Amino acid sequence: MEKRVTFRGWLLPLALIAPQVFISAVFFFYPAGQAVWQSLFIPDPFGLSSQFVGLGNFEFLLSDKFYRASFVTTAVFSTLVTLCSMIPALFLAVIADRLIKGSGVYRTLLIWPYAVAPAIAGVLWLFMFNTRVGVVSWYLGQLGYDWNHVLNGTEAMGLVVVASAWGRISYNFLFFFAALQSVPRSVIEAAAIDGASFWRRFFTIVLPLLSPTAFFLLVVNVVYAFFETFGVIHTITGGGPQQATTILVYKVFSDGFVGQDLGSSSAQSVILLFVVGILTVIQFKYVEKRVHY
Repeated sequence: MEKRVTFRGWLLPLALIAPQVFISAVFFFYPAGQAVWQSLFIPDPFGLSSQFVGLGNFEFLLSDKFYRASFVTTAVFSTLVTLCSMIPALFLAVIADRLIKGSGVYRTLLIWPYAVAPAIAGVLWLFMFNTRVGVVSWYLGQLGYDWNHVLNGTEAMGLVVVASAWGRISYNFLFFFAALQSVPRSVIEAAAIDGASFWRRFFTIVLPLLSPTAFFLLVVNVVYAFFETFGVIHTITGGGPQQATTILVYKVFSDGFVGQDLGSSSAQSVILLFVVGILTVIQFKYVEKRVHY
């Protein structure tokens, strides 16, 4: 028989959820409402008054070729960051799961990068690939390759993708490794006795059992690429060269805080929230069907 906790009055349940409701209202619902409200206005250059324009900010953004280009940049960037952080993490988790000697040290070293803030990670990678004093760019120059992410948009995109994915590999590794630990050893041993190779066991048994964890990490990493990579892009490229690394969240910052166009910036934040929500719904509706629980 299932037992459920019941409350005779309504004061205790209300008191228990009140702190979370208050935090959500102050730090989420109120700022979101302010963004929606400000997206309907255009402030004057001095910020003393605002003019109501309705959906004018949204119409201007959707007709702006630079803003439309930032959608393509964001799609490429988020896809590369997700793949470059999940695939190596899965590979390292498989190695750690098979490692016998020194496994504790190996796992600890892999977790360390997750403790580095995105902005600090951006500075570290910027120093290594600096066109004048960077050690990696110097070695590339010795090999005959002239590295210059300040002028080359493709190199700049590759650098911010690697810097963003580097710290995220540790986060994904933790979940993949925990999921591998929960795979029944008896099933793996039975398949090995039947003559199945390592790769056949991995793709037919292990990988389907990891699909719930992989689906969770897919959703989380896409959200990370859309929002939390701002610090990396800001410290390494500043959205350049020629907006080659200007993703949606960075354009919200550049137009709002640098360009002082709060109306356009608020409209961009609303569009960004809508886009991420649509992507999450699509993932849960179509990708989750392939997940085996």
